[in-house]
Amino acid sequence: MKYKFILKSLLFILFFQSCNSQNQPIDNKSPVWEPEITYNNLNKAYFASGCFWCVEAIYESIKGVKEVHSGYAGGKTKHPTYKQVGTGLTNHSESVEIIYDESIVNFKTLVEVFFGSHDPTTLNRQGPDYGSQYRSIAFYSNENEKEIIENYIIELKKNKIFKSQIVTEVKAFKIFYYAEGYHQDYEKKNPNNPYVKAVSIPRLNRFKNKYPYLLKN
Repeated sequence: MKYKFILKSLLFILFFQSCNSQNQPIDNKSPVWEPEITYNNLNKAYFASGCFWCVEAIYESIKGVKEVHSGYAGGKTKHPTYKQVGTGLTNHSESVEIIYDESIVNFKTLVEVFFGSHDPTTLNRQGPDYGSQYRSIAFYSNENEKEIIENYIIELKKNKIFKSQIVTEVKAFKIFYYAEGYHQDYEKKNPNNPYVKAVSIPRLNRFKNKYPYLLKN
């Protein structure tokens, strides 16, 4: 009985520290949020590496990154909602759109940040978050970006940076659907959220300690 109680307690804690367990608005309709600003003459990149609240905050801390948006990519369902993506049936992953100035930060550096800020060896999982919507994907928009990603993975394997096999998908970018408005800048706007305090902020701080030379002043 004692062990059953401990197991139930651990499952309860994990559930309430999961990105998809938070008390969010019911979203039965497709997202209608769109960014207010259009950035001209800037590049875009797309990555998925777990809960987009965490990933958005990490990339927003980097020099040369102008803006980061949370959304969904990698699947086939058109205009998915957070609730739909959370079922794992849309095949979309929680992803981010990074708008950056290539004269300050290049795509290879963004790839380095991607692999350096999450565990690319866990299949359909990142930290306490489980499901295909949390899988690791590095999207490419052209052959040059694909080559950069693949060469970096070869480098990681050669140097044995990770003990387990890298399961990151290298996938051609097709379309990005913006997540609902309440997800944008979520970590910044909700610093007292249990998940943000227990998972997002520690993950961001680990990244900052690892890559201080990439951070904005």
